[in-house]
Amino acid sequence: MKGRFACALIACLGLGSVHATEGAMGRSITGSQITPYVGIIPPTPGLNVSVSYINYDGDIGHSRQVPIAGTAALDLHAKIDLFAATFAYIWDTGKGRWNFASMITVPYIRPTARASLAVGEAQRTVNDRASGLFDLYFAPVIASYHVSEVEHWSFGVYVYAPTADYEKGRLANKGLNVWTYSPAVGYTHLFNKGTLEFSGLAGVDFYSKNHATDYQNGSVFRLDLMLMQRTPSGWGFGAVAGWIQQLEDDDGPTADRLGGFSGHSMGVGPAIAYKKSFSKESSIDFTLRWVKEFDVKNRLEGEPLVLNVAFAF
Repeated sequence: MKGRFACALIACLGLGSVHATEGAMGRSITGSQITPYVGIIPPTPGLNVSVSYINYDGDIGHSRQVPIAGTAALDLHAKIDLFAATFAYIWDTGKGRWNFASMITVPYIRPTARASLAVGEAQRTVNDRASGLFDLYFAPVIASYHVSEVEHWSFGVYVYAPTADYEKGRLANKGLNVWTYSPAVGYTHLFNKGTLEFSGLAGVDFYSKNHATDYQNGSVFRLDLMLMQRTPSGWGFGAVAGWIQQLEDDDGPTADRLGGFSGHSMGVGPAIAYKKSFSKESSIDFTLRWVKEFDVKNRLEGEPLVLNVAFAF
């Protein structure tokens, strides 16, 4: 179980760059935050390392205006490749009802964007791209409560710091230029002697104001669910579902002009997993999922692909 926890710590990572509610998305992607065993911190202390890759290609067409980097763009199309390394340390608290951990994620991002911008009374198409370190992401304390051997809860507040470069007026930025605080609750229940897993992750993303653009993102609720059946060979097959709902309108001159630009989305898709154990304490764990977004309003619509690889030592 220890190896899978490092993968779970990446649960709230999300996207970035042209994406916040300013930019037609958020820190979180539909159906992409949940990972296996998200409710469990095992009692075995030590360092876990995981790497992840997220590919997202989405757009908003039909000449819909989108607030982005201090302006309003039309027909926005954005693509992002996000790579991240997560380091999680499980505290030495022994066996019991509670276990604790801390984590930090170092992400690297490659965003590209294309949109139509107004130049006087004319429109012109602008293409932009960037690459570099994305906003740092960490959780000082994550707590897990073990109701029983098969039922587990996790609690944490995940923080995104505006450490990456940001430039007003650019379609593709390496950072968002805002702090984001994301309290989240995870749940895991194991059935059929642990071979069938149901996990859920719920949270709310709270954004600080982007003072460069005078834009305040509204808070965003997210819920992800995963069902995974595992086989004796180490393979797992299942499905994921996600729902993102903005709880309040965005605020600021551009947001007011666009009616608050509050959005929502849903998504479902398949997931596969594979675990290989080398010893009692050492293992590698792969998880891959693809999500099809639908019922999307005031957000980019696409098909996120997420790969997580976790290592336990």
